[in-house]
Amino acid sequence: MLSNPIYDPFVILTKIYSDGTHVKQAIADTYIEEQNRARTVKIVYGVLENDGYLDFCIRYYAPKNPKLAVRTILKIALYMLLFMDKKRYMVTDLAVTLCKKLGKSGVSSFVNAFLRRFDKQAVDSALPNGDDGKAIALSYPLYAYKRLKKEYGARADDIAKAVSSGVSVRFERDAGQYLQKPHIKTPFENNYIFEKFVRDDKFDDGAYTFQSVGSIAICNVVAPCEKFLDACSAPGGKSVLLSKKCGQITAFELHEHRVELIKQYQSRMGVENITPLQKDSSVYDETYKEQFDGVLCDVPCSGFGTVSENPDIKLFRKEEDFKALALSQSAILDICSKYVKKGGALYYSTCSLFEEENDTIVGKFLKTHPEFICQEIESPLVHDKKQYGLQFLPDTAFGAGFYICKMVRAK
Repeated sequence: MLSNPIYDPFVILTKIYSDGTHVKQAIADTYIEEQNRARTVKIVYGVLENDGYLDFCIRYYAPKNPKLAVRTILKIALYMLLFMDKKRYMVTDLAVTLCKKLGKSGVSSFVNAFLRRFDKQAVDSALPNGDDGKAIALSYPLYAYKRLKKEYGARADDIAKAVSSGVSVRFERDAGQYLQKPHIKTPFENNYIFEKFVRDDKFDDGAYTFQSVGSIAICNVVAPCEKFLDACSAPGGKSVLLSKKCGQITAFELHEHRVELIKQYQSRMGVENITPLQKDSSVYDETYKEQFDGVLCDVPCSGFGTVSENPDIKLFRKEEDFKALALSQSAILDICSKYVKKGGALYYSTCSLFEEENDTIVGKFLKTHPEFICQEIESPLVHDKKQYGLQFLPDTAFGAGFYICKMVRAK
């Protein structure tokens, strides 16, 4: 069973589809044949990235929706057939064999017939017209695709289908030997994106770390100061990077196990000027009133700017989630603004593409907090200027989408 290249992706995807496990966690928690790891990860991400389209393919040929295990096997097989250019007979044989080894011999004939008669051209010709069909083809939730079209017009398709440029690595020491591998230089110091990057012992020594371009760009906007609060800080990448230009960093994190992640991160990178604390940033603590020169609120959000790295977001994020997220975003911004000294800076950021989570939240905050003034900011990374902040989009920012705004408290 372990030699079947469909098996490991099947186990991982089952955890995601049945239990709602995050894709990175599902991969980390699953034993994978090491020699096939790259292929397994590629298949898992590929299936999730194209889930909406693959679902439509199955519905077209199977009016009665197959059970989860069969659907998962079919999605893997279809991905290998459509996006990996594998031979139909090989993919069919692997899928049928896995059905039998999983004790599902009764459906093996259905899976065999399905894959043998599958015709992409027939499926594509059956796609609905308009936004419904485009959303399916792009494997993007319809509600989110409509939001993209409303805000970005003809650019929506490019944003929806943007993919990650690769593995973003930030070097603490000379990149040297690593730059012999294919890479892209970003606008940020010592930050490169690699097509492939295998972690080695120098990672444990703090010579480099994996950090998204979005995270680095947010830190780039932050001005140096003495006392800084990172209000939603886990796993700690921004706190560690900001420790270079801020004297003392306090790092709030809601969950205890994620506070440990920050401690591990700073220890690995040899950083001593960070104080991680388990703290709910949406609940006021008088202790911190006007204590910080700078405060960053990188708030929980829909995460649609990160779907190239976290494609499971497209499966599980629902339109009704936005109201609760907005309440949380506004609460964190309101509470943390009280921790800013007069003359200090308040930064608001998300990994969202949508104005509802970005400029709209900032605009409402400024109306009720006249002591704060929005300050113009710049970034070397390609961006759109909004009314209050900068919006970075996946089609021009290496696959990443995020937002950053700076406000200053009047003296």
